[in-house]
Amino acid sequence: MATLFLYSDRALLLTVMLNSKKDYLHQIMVLVFQIIMALLLILFIILITFRIGRPKLQSQLPVNYKELLTDYVKFYQRLDEAGKEAFEKRVEQFLATVKITGINAEVEDLDRILLAAGAVIPVFAISDWQYMNLHEVLVYPGAFNSDFEQHGADRNIAGMVGTGPLQNVMVITKWQLRQGFINTGDNRNTAIHEFVHLVDKMDGTTDGVPEIILERKYAERWKMLMEETIVQMKTNGSDIDLYAATNTAEFFAVVSEYFFEQPELLKLHHPHLFEMLEQIFHTGKLQMAEQ
Repeated sequence: MATLFLYSDRALLLTVMLNSKKDYLHQIMVLVFQIIMALLLILFIILITFRIGRPKLQSQLPVNYKELLTDYVKFYQRLDEAGKEAFEKRVEQFLATVKITGINAEVEDLDRILLAAGAVIPVFAISDWQYMNLHEVLVYPGAFNSDFEQHGADRNIAGMVGTGPLQNVMVITKWQLRQGFINTGDNRNTAIHEFVHLVDKMDGTTDGVPEIILERKYAERWKMLMEETIVQMKTNGSDIDLYAATNTAEFFAVVSEYFFEQPELLKLHHPHLFEMLEQIFHTGKLQMAEQ
């Protein structure tokens, strides 16, 4: 009989312990649920506040933006109607998100449109592209030196992507900005050059290999092609601006100018470069208007 009571007590104790454990787990689950709901509520409030408080981007397009694009931007001229509309939207987006400031220079509507065009052209075929590494463009009247000074000797720079205190800033001269689009007979465009540097820099290094947009399987091939072409340029000369032979970063920027300014000539004289740049910038899928 004593043994029976002992087992009964143990069973009762075990039942009480199990019930207590269930109650404890239930309380924990309720607490966790309450915490999750509270966090979701806080997140919802933050999102609503952000959306209400965030000012809508104002259109920065001048009234005659289509006329300016048609008159000065060859890349835009070659697009079909749907492409032109998409290009205009990308231009508007750039102008609404990147500050443009004149430093001893007046920034006119034409300058703003040409800057935006130079930004859009290299990445037009890449959907949802954003220049996360650019907050402001400084427009100088003329050439500057490596310290961004507008006076004194050694003022031979027309454009530069800033570093250090000028991180996320681009500096470009008004004269070269305009010449890049007005002068349609050459293969140079300073704005495109500098924005290609920014594309290259997006993966963390400015080395001529834009890994953020170039498929990994093409990276080694592109490196070898750049290095081989630089050697050939130094040995035999080239119709490619010899500044491209400085290093692979400058080679990529210079040959990209050529690619967008004179695509037919680049394809004729340097078919392998053309093919690789078409892979890098994804331009093979673009629909161009009948010429």
